[in-house]
Amino acid sequence: MMLKSIKSFRWKSIVLPWQQTDLWLFLLPLGLSILGGIMIRSTELNQITHLWWKPWVFALSGLALVLTILVVAAQYVAHENWQQWLIGGLAFGLIVIKAFLEAPKWAEHILIAVVGLSLMLLCARWRYENLIKWHWVIYGISNLSLIFVMIAGTSAKGAQRWIAIGSFNVQPSEFAKLSLIITLAVLLSAKDSATMGSLARSLGITAVPWALVFLQPDLGTSLVFGAITLGMLYWANVNPGWLLLLSSPVVSAILFNVYLPGWCAWSALMAVVGWKTLPWPVRGAVGAVAINLIGGEAGHIFWGLLKDYQKNRIITFLNPEHDPLGSGYHLIQSRIAIGSGELWGRGLYHGTQTQGNFVPEQHTDFIFSAIGEELGFVGCIAVLLVFWFLCLRLVMIAESSKNNFGSLLAVGVLAMIVFQVIVNIGMTIGMAPVTGIPLPWVSYGRSAMLTNFIAVGLVESVANYRQRLKF
Repeated sequence: MMLKSIKSFRWKSIVLPWQQTDLWLFLLPLGLSILGGIMIRSTELNQITHLWWKPWVFALSGLALVLTILVVAAQYVAHENWQQWLIGGLAFGLIVIKAFLEAPKWAEHILIAVVGLSLMLLCARWRYENLIKWHWVIYGISNLSLIFVMIAGTSAKGAQRWIAIGSFNVQPSEFAKLSLIITLAVLLSAKDSATMGSLARSLGITAVPWALVFLQPDLGTSLVFGAITLGMLYWANVNPGWLLLLSSPVVSAILFNVYLPGWCAWSALMAVVGWKTLPWPVRGAVGAVAINLIGGEAGHIFWGLLKDYQKNRIITFLNPEHDPLGSGYHLIQSRIAIGSGELWGRGLYHGTQTQGNFVPEQHTDFIFSAIGEELGFVGCIAVLLVFWFLCLRLVMIAESSKNNFGSLLAVGVLAMIVFQVIVNIGMTIGMAPVTGIPLPWVSYGRSAMLTNFIAVGLVESVANYRQRLKF
């Protein structure tokens, strides 16, 4: 009877719900996660770690797995869409196992990647249009979690960014990125998204989580919010001149305090942009100059709001040798590690800087320095090509989406990933300030890892439910 049931079972039905998805978007993040686990293990080899093979760990893990199988089996019998329950049960079981597992960071990284992959499959199976009616709820919950962090969050290294849930530390600011993408995608998918009113609404939506994250303080994540907003506004056909005017105060804040003639030239250029692009030419030009003047003066105020360690990071970026044994130590050691890798690298687990633990926090923000030292220039280029190909697939899905909402959803995820990759790699080689932005799927970080997998899962849903082209 059992053999007959197995033969009659249509094995193609297992993959049928995902037949329209992009296979590369499943494989590339998984490959990056595996690479991240390997490199994180390299950074841990010479560190003292606790034993994680305690007998009770296996007993509790086995119990969690059995309970998960029973739940999945019950749901399979009771529900026709059993693939969703299978993946959800797998993710739940792995999270329960993680709660009892005292594993090294590399093993935990791989386990969280498996959980993230399960969630990505689940999101790809779920219709993304359902987010439209829930976007305000998602946005509200996200902002409430950011407020809760400021009230009762867990602090570390001068920042209060985490909520402790059992043995987990959840970082709501990571999931707030996804909340912002969903909310902006809904608002900008309307037909009048290229108007001044829509632009003002979008900026207001971004301002709330941006301010809450900036006050934690988390400068890096707040910059990601800005990149997401600009990318999605551009894709929504907002006038590029308006976007340039929006970002001009940031440039003015730097030039006004560093090189005054440069600020004058920049303000004149913005006056021309305001004259040509805004509905009111004269007032637009005058307003552009006024905004840049205010931006220049606001640089002093903004500088005063930064924490001491954030100021040191910016100063160090301009001159790492200013404090070679303090704030500049990270950057100097990272550049030494990447440079010593040369063309082919020193070999896996043979990097002197990595194995000697000379680069602090190398398993998180500076994981790219381990890649550069042990895999060399070739390994770095390979990683960049993987990210480039992943982003190319995101663009292709955005262009082939059946509606504006799905297209904007894909572009928001694209902007988030591109900005994080550029800034993270840039700061490891001294081309950007150290801002604490992780390298997607490669750096150690549970909340960031899950956020990236869920985000790509939603894009896979856009691909999975797009209309077929008929010839």
